[in-house]
Amino acid sequence: MTGRAQTHVALIEDFHCLLDPSTSDALRRMRDAAREAGIDLGVVSGFRDFERQLSIWNAKFRGERALLDRYGEPVDLESLDVSTRIDTILLWSALPGASRHHWGTDFDVVDLARLPADYSVQLVPAEYAPGGVFGEMTAWLDEHMRAFGFFRPYRIDRGGVQPEAWHLSYAPGAIPILEALTADVLKDAIAEAPIEGRSEILARLPELHARFVTGIDPP
Repeated sequence: MTGRAQTHVALIEDFHCLLDPSTSDALRRMRDAAREAGIDLGVVSGFRDFERQLSIWNAKFRGERALLDRYGEPVDLESLDVSTRIDTILLWSALPGASRHHWGTDFDVVDLARLPADYSVQLVPAEYAPGGVFGEMTAWLDEHMRAFGFFRPYRIDRGGVQPEAWHLSYAPGAIPILEALTADVLKDAIAEAPIEGRSEILARLPELHARFVTGIDPP
C-alpha cells in the first residue's frame, strides 16, 4: 500500500501501465461500454512506486518542478516557509507512501478518441470541463462509472487535494487499502526516507493524513 513493492500489480499491455488485475478487468468492461458512445478510455498514469513519488516530491520541494496553488497558478517557492511549502505540494502531489497510485487501483484517464495528434496531456481541470478536450468523457463517466465500481476520490475541494476529474479509483480494491493505511503505517514508510521536509512532515503527520489521505470523496 505504500509503493515499496509491486507484487500486487501487473503490466497491462492494452493500457500500457501497471495496474491491479481486478482493476484492469473492471476498466476493460467500462472501456468496452464507453466505446459504444464513441469514447476510448486510455490510461496516462497507473501504478507509481515509492521512489518515483519521492523524486516528484523532492523536485517540487527544491523548486526543480513547478509548484502550483489551488487555482493551478505558479507559486514563488522562496515566499513559502517549510510548512506552507508542504501544504502547497500536497494540493496536487501526494506524500511518498501515501499516493493512491501506489495501490494499482487508481489511475489517470483520457479519451484517446479525442486526443489530437501531437497533443501533450496536461491533466488540468480545463481539459475535463464542458467544452474541454475530454469534456464528453467526463460527462459519460459521471453517468456510468459507478456501475463498474469506479469513483473520483478528488471530486470536490474538501480543503485537501484539489479536484482531479482525471483521477479514477476502483472502489472494491481501494476502500480496504485506505482503511489499512493509517498514519502509523505511513510514518513507518517515510521515517527513514530521504524526503525533503521530513522533520516537519513527521511532526504534522496525523493532521496531514486526515486532510490529504483520508479526506476524500466517498464512492
